[in-house]
Amino acid sequence: MVLGLDLGYLNHLRSSWSNSLTLSVMLCLPLTGNSPADTASQLGSLNMIGLKYNMSLPMAAGALLVGIPYSISLVAQWMYGWPNKPGYKKYIEALKPRRIYCLTRAVLEMLKYFQYGKLYFQWKSWYKNVENHKHYEKGIRFGRRSNKLDLYYSPTVGQPGSGPVPVVVFIYGGAWGSGERSIYCLLAMQMAKELSATVICPDYCTYPKGNVLCMVQDIADCLIWARDSGHKFNFDKDNIVLIGHSAGAHLAALTVLFMVEGRDELFIDAKKQTEITMAIRGVTGLSGVYNIMDHYEHEQMRAVEYVSTMHKAMNGVENFPYYSPTHLLKKFSKAQLKRVPPFCLLHGTNDIIVPMESSQRFSELLTSLSIKVSLYLMPKMDHTEIVTDLMTTDRHFYKTVYSCIKQEYSKFIGQVCDC
Repeated sequence: MVLGLDLGYLNHLRSSWSNSLTLSVMLCLPLTGNSPADTASQLGSLNMIGLKYNMSLPMAAGALLVGIPYSISLVAQWMYGWPNKPGYKKYIEALKPRRIYCLTRAVLEMLKYFQYGKLYFQWKSWYKNVENHKHYEKGIRFGRRSNKLDLYYSPTVGQPGSGPVPVVVFIYGGAWGSGERSIYCLLAMQMAKELSATVICPDYCTYPKGNVLCMVQDIADCLIWARDSGHKFNFDKDNIVLIGHSAGAHLAALTVLFMVEGRDELFIDAKKQTEITMAIRGVTGLSGVYNIMDHYEHEQMRAVEYVSTMHKAMNGVENFPYYSPTHLLKKFSKAQLKRVPPFCLLHGTNDIIVPMESSQRFSELLTSLSIKVSLYLMPKMDHTEIVTDLMTTDRHFYKTVYSCIKQEYSKFIGQVCDC
């Protein structure tokens, strides 16, 4: 009964709208004929115009509502990857309404990155300005693949009576398929000031140049370089803290756990791996991924699992356990668990890229294994803000995030927090 009333009311509205459209056209076009037949003919033409507009506007609106999402999602899948289905079935899967809707929504969510335009020009100009080179060493080559790193000086370096300072290795994110060290120059500079530490920001090979194992090897090579270069740059090679964001947090945790386990795949002497793990005082993860299968299911929910770089960088779903810190920890012996450094996990409650449950579950696992961990859930903060707001002091969450990082950093290196 209610449905009938609704449909009747809608038909009434449509009829009224059509009549008023016809009347509007009549008022705009004068009747030029002299005979009743001419007048009737013109009125008939006006009714046809009204009917035409009555039909074309809804059709145009429908075409937009359907055409735009399908166009956006199909272009995204054409550029980044079709569903992993055989033959024509991949196109059937790609055209499912739910996938179209979710993928279009995910693409449109990326438009918010335009708000960081000002920040983009800030770091771009800062990094190119030769006068700023006094704050850092740029483009130092390291490791087996001759990657480059930038080293940012602590403000205490060179001051009378100042000794070696701790070193922070910052691992940026980028979904295992993008990112470069220059983007984080402002962050590294501010981090060096806030923590009174030398900050190293290395590049690492990303997909398709390498898989996750190659990325871990590159980060391990950076840690070896840090151990070998402490005296040259006046930092304490035995006081190393890793900080990573998103995929970078995953890689930081995975690298440490691989070295605790003494993995042969790193092609690093077992004794050297032990020395490095002993020098690592703590790991801070910002909005990190720690269980790859859990994150893959989240990507499926957002319909981005095939356009995402993650499963490709992991060499397929079958390797997810191998590259999951949660899975590795569950297999560790008691002796290996004792060598795992403490963790600090920060996550924004508004994060839709990597949900905060990722850090919550990892924190619960670490606690159950008697590994020290601190968890900070940051209200109203999303996936990007937790790292972009560390770049300049005028950012909204700058003080909030740094206060947590500094508090845990002081515990890592055994200092009294002065924040």
